[in-house]
Amino acid sequence: MGTTNSATNLDPRVGTDEASQKIHQLIFNNLVHIAKDLSVVPELAESVEQPDPTTYVARLRHGVLFHNGRELTSDDVVYTFRSFLDPTFKGRSGAYRVLAAVNALDRYTVEFKLKNPLGSFPINFVMGIVQAGSGPANARTPIGTGPYRLTEFVADDHVALAAFDQHYAGRPRNGGILLKVIPDDTMRGLELRKGSVDLIVNDLSPDIVWQLQHEGRVQVETAPGTDYAYIGLNLRDPILSHLDVRKALGYAIDRDAIVKYLRRGFATTAVGIVPPMEWAFERNVFDFTHDPAEAARLLDAAGFPDPDGPGPLPRLRLSLKTSTTEVYRLQAAAIQHDLARVGVAIDIRSSEFQTLSADVLRGNFQLYTLQFVGVTDPDILRLVYHSQQAPPAGLNRVRYRNPEVDRLIEEAAGATDRARRRELYAQAQRIIAGDVPYISLWYKTNVAIFQPDIHGVTLSPIADFTFLKDVYRQAYGSRSGS
Repeated sequence: MGTTNSATNLDPRVGTDEASQKIHQLIFNNLVHIAKDLSVVPELAESVEQPDPTTYVARLRHGVLFHNGRELTSDDVVYTFRSFLDPTFKGRSGAYRVLAAVNALDRYTVEFKLKNPLGSFPINFVMGIVQAGSGPANARTPIGTGPYRLTEFVADDHVALAAFDQHYAGRPRNGGILLKVIPDDTMRGLELRKGSVDLIVNDLSPDIVWQLQHEGRVQVETAPGTDYAYIGLNLRDPILSHLDVRKALGYAIDRDAIVKYLRRGFATTAVGIVPPMEWAFERNVFDFTHDPAEAARLLDAAGFPDPDGPGPLPRLRLSLKTSTTEVYRLQAAAIQHDLARVGVAIDIRSSEFQTLSADVLRGNFQLYTLQFVGVTDPDILRLVYHSQQAPPAGLNRVRYRNPEVDRLIEEAAGATDRARRRELYAQAQRIIAGDVPYISLWYKTNVAIFQPDIHGVTLSPIADFTFLKDVYRQAYGSRSGS
């Protein structure tokens, strides 16, 4: 496989970068995994029950083996999750602040106690289980129960994995995987074209995917994804505090053209941060069409008339911050072009991701473009839109405030009945869409490109790598895979 970035830490409790997390999916198993509707279903846990609003009980499969031959028990699960209760542990502890205690009830039963009810907590069971007592060695020499075991990790070059013959769900259909780091986009495409790379998932630009697809020498598999691209609007800005201005910007931008030409069709226009395959998704919300005339009318109504009619003078000026990546600079230029047509002059300011992110966290922007990657639970609405979740507490970067949305999100977070949570989240999504704190752009389409003799490639909404255990090589006319 060709990949863009190197893994940094192979301990699933610690590594937060996407490259590391993809490898965690192959070396480790979780108590639960994410289904196609983004609900959580049992994996290492045969069942997860909720006897009361602040208690979950996981009952483990028997006979699951680690790569060193030892059986997984409740001790390993307790060790994994108690890490997050240790104030000195430097890992992914933030998501587990609501966790009060983890206890082994017997060899195969684990009890989780929460400080308060949180209906979205089961998503946090998607965590690779490490062996009890394994400590920091997992960062470089991890031992898991997953379908593959690590054979070599050379930072910034490759990770080599071998099939684990004793995996509880059966041996993978291939002997192993070599994940090769190829930082340059064009080089990854060339390696695939010449056959030295078998498979690339989501690590090629839309232009290169389109070109390879039309050459017809490789196979392409696509599936709807959860990554969400948007424009954030600073609601404290004196211009953008006007709802009519925010709506005008949305009506002015031709999102269909961005999807068709810049994304080469490998995306769909978005209506909100909750993805369409998510069980809590609400489609019946305010949405934009491309309507420059309506944009001009709203700008007039907001007190920003065109000073010279069809002349060159703008109604107003705004700055848009974006990354230096070419595809996002081109997207910013398209947005700039569309807004200029309704009299809004846009100053594009491109910067490296770290600088862009820092500016956004500080509220140092008028407009910005970013993506949310791998949205899997509607609790993202709380993190992004609750008034108490402004940075550094959460992800409310645009400083959105609506007391009714706060109330709905809080009630949904505490509810344990899915139908009730669905109703509350739907109401919140309708209000948020009408307030336009974001202008939704697109949901990413996941894309796998692979050689003609590769079979078994399937893509989930989050484009996880667990499907690789079902991939095999078989030449045309051959009767058996290898």
